[in-house]
Amino acid sequence: MLVTFFLGISSGIPLLVTGSTLQAWMTDEKVNLAVIGMFSLVGLPYTVKFLWAPVLDRYVPPFLGRRRGWMLISQILVMLVIGAFYLVRPAESPLIVAFLAVLVSFFSASQDVVIDAYRRELLSDEEMGLGSSLAVNGYRIGMLISGAFALFLADRIPWHYVYLLLAISLLIGIITTCLAPNPDDGQIIPPQSLREAVIDPFTDYFKRRGAFEILAFILLYKIGDVMAANMTVPFILKIGFTKTELALVAKTFGIFATIAGGLVGGLLLLRVGIHKALWIFGILQAGSTLAFSVLASMGAYYSVLVATVTFENLTSGMGTSAFIAFMASLCNKRFTATQYALLSSFMGIPRVIVSSPAGFLAESMGWVYFFIFCALLAIPGLAFLLRYRAWQEESFPLSKVTVSHGDSNLPSES
Repeated sequence: MLVTFFLGISSGIPLLVTGSTLQAWMTDEKVNLAVIGMFSLVGLPYTVKFLWAPVLDRYVPPFLGRRRGWMLISQILVMLVIGAFYLVRPAESPLIVAFLAVLVSFFSASQDVVIDAYRRELLSDEEMGLGSSLAVNGYRIGMLISGAFALFLADRIPWHYVYLLLAISLLIGIITTCLAPNPDDGQIIPPQSLREAVIDPFTDYFKRRGAFEILAFILLYKIGDVMAANMTVPFILKIGFTKTELALVAKTFGIFATIAGGLVGGLLLLRVGIHKALWIFGILQAGSTLAFSVLASMGAYYSVLVATVTFENLTSGMGTSAFIAFMASLCNKRFTATQYALLSSFMGIPRVIVSSPAGFLAESMGWVYFFIFCALLAIPGLAFLLRYRAWQEESFPLSKVTVSHGDSNLPSES
């Protein structure tokens, strides 16, 4: 359980390094909003990690075994690339910063794929519930390190030193991987060919009824919530709050609100089921996005900021708990690693691609109408829920699958 917790921390740190923390650095250096919004594209590897997930299943490094070997390789590479940010400045070398950010995303997404598979093989079925919970909490603490802690330091030391410390923090994962047990011990036989590793998981998924509708739903369900979250850091800073206030409210208290939202969402899931939970949480997410338009119209009132961020993070945590449970319910246990990578990649598309023009929209529409627009984007995803019963006719029972936190798949960066 300690292994899953510390690997969760290692998995969570890189996400905000190239997300909202990098946005704050760029805002400090007077990079314009349009460029900041476009930088969400550097997270593209999170959306296509299913393309190389079969390779990580098929080939075994010559040390530490299949899972631990790939984990160690990806963790070392993530640490080295984050450390390279010490040498650059966003305002002077935006292209180099973008390239480094893409590399961080690629190696981080690779780490996430392997950690998800490792955790499933390490824990028994009875341990998976507690293990997944600890992994999610570790992930949030990792985001706390690269979010709130990084912003707190940035008010006191130069940004390039902040990134150097973030690189050193990746030793958490490296040490854990070196000391962790090897789950397979030769009992789990890797796929014997690339065809077996690549083709079978996809053919199995696309045989199901409504396969493409489900992918469309996964793409659209949190699109408004994620697009709004992509611009909350520049929004909060530009309406008059300090980085310390941002760190305290949005990055510290907000993360704990998200954890609480996940726990509340999990409890409600037991009572109302996935279908109703997706409806309820989706509507609440849209309402929390509207709350930002209220803050934008009122101005920099600290109490309103606290209430808005708390509401948004609670509903985001609730929505994510139902969303992850839904995706897990779709996976055949024979192919969970690759199938979950496919589904969670679609979950990441709004954060990386669709939300990239968010900066242009915020500039042209103004903050109030931008957040209203993001709230309205929830409607198409909710409409797809009318097809939910048809999708479930061929689903695998939720009790027989693994619910994974999905690394960069906890999408809210606010």
